[in-house]
Amino acid sequence: MLTLLRDLRRLRRDLALPRPERGRSLTMRHVDAGSCNGCEHELTLASSPYYDLQRYGLGFVASPRHADLLLVTGPVTTRMHEPLLAAYGAMPEPRLVAAVGDCALGCGLLGSSDHIVGPVETVLPVDLRVPGCPPAPDMIAAALLQLVDSRVA
Repeated sequence: MLTLLRDLRRLRRDLALPRPERGRSLTMRHVDAGSCNGCEHELTLASSPYYDLQRYGLGFVASPRHADLLLVTGPVTTRMHEPLLAAYGAMPEPRLVAAVGDCALGCGLLGSSDHIVGPVETVLPVDLRVPGCPPAPDMIAAALLQLVDSRVA
């Protein structure tokens, strides 16, 4: 474990990453509502040591009960409609919802089907929209940091 922390410190120094200036944190619960997994790959990259969202206090949690933000990718399918509402209902107040990717925003990339309920905002109130197919990790990180900064102000 100490070796990993030392390597992470060295990577931050080599990349000349600035020290975080934010005093707030944001915990996120990711829900794939029916995506193609392109956005999931970008989310994995956004939380990698290169982008290192954790240094800004942004992290993913396993339970919606511990989350400040519900991060949703993909269009809401009929099979994920109820689980998405259950995850949202389990979150403490105040709740935030982010729709990540064009499918979650309703751009119709997967077409229309009887199995698709629609974009995330037809089911939940969306506070943050991150367009792209898939959005780049730096775009995701910038949008999340902007949300954290707007909550502090």
